Amino acid sequence: MNRPALPACDVLVAGCGDVGTRLARALAAEGLRVAALTRGPARHAALAAHGIPALAADLDAGLPALPAAARVYHLVPPPARGEDDPRLARLLAALPRPPARLVYLGTTGVYGDQGGAWTDEDTPPRPARPAARRRLAAEGRAQASGAGAVVVLRVAGIYGPDRLPRRLLASGLALPEPAEAPWTNRIHVDDLVTTLRRAGADDAPPGVYDVADGDPRRMTEYLWAVADHLGLPRPPTRPLAEVLATAPPALAAYLGESRRIRARRLRERLGVHPRPFTLGGDRPPPQG
Repeated sequence: MNRPALPACDVLVAGCGDVGTRLARALAAEGLRVAALTRGPARHAALAAHGIPALAADLDAGLPALPAAARVYHLVPPPARGEDDPRLARLLAALPRPPARLVYLGTTGVYGDQGGAWTDEDTPPRPARPAARRRLAAEGRAQASGAGAVVVLRVAGIYGPDRLPRRLLASGLALPEPAEAPWTNRIHVDDLVTTLRRAGADDAPPGVYDVADGDPRRMTEYLWAVADHLGLPRPPTRPLAEVLATAPPALAAYLGESRRIRARRLRERLGVHPRPFTLGGDRPPPQG
């Protein structure tokens, strides 16, 4: 089926959910010609209001020819099955030539369980979950894309005013006892957008960067802080073994991984200094 061609652009953003839309708007505000690929037309009007043309594209079915772009952001997650990421391969194949700069949005999940140890880009990945293995394969595709510079961002959990785990807190699920809970890591959505903008700059050093605030919290501590912030009751706690025995598979897999992301390279090489974990106000929630 014929699709309308996107116009010439400086930047192509593939994947315009919440983060991608924020990024596209910020780049357009800088005066760059930005074009977007979306899964459906739901966000097209919001993008058009900022002068951003968008194309609804199914990365599982192939793409029409895309315009050359000096900077390409791939923010689309891999498919739910398999060991690879054909979506990134299809995006790269639809471009007339490799971009001068490719920014791939990945996940700190590629590190797998580190037993709560401090983790950085020199830590060998050991993804246990299939989704994390697909992410690591996608990193390899990005690095082999032929782009002039490749930046891989391994992103921790994203939070913000509209990105808090209300549903989990309302589910009635028990949490692990605080001392047994795994270490978890986050980045505020605004700091993630700042990181993406910086990673796409011509003078940003290529390479792999962990994107986190460097302020890890145990899972139960984090969720209690969110519950307090939202005025919800704190979920009860149980021994970790009991929680694992009754948790849904996805949550059980999440509980099985513990790591503390250092994110020093983000600050020292990219010059991005994320805020410590905060839910509003002047002070971060207390630890412990």
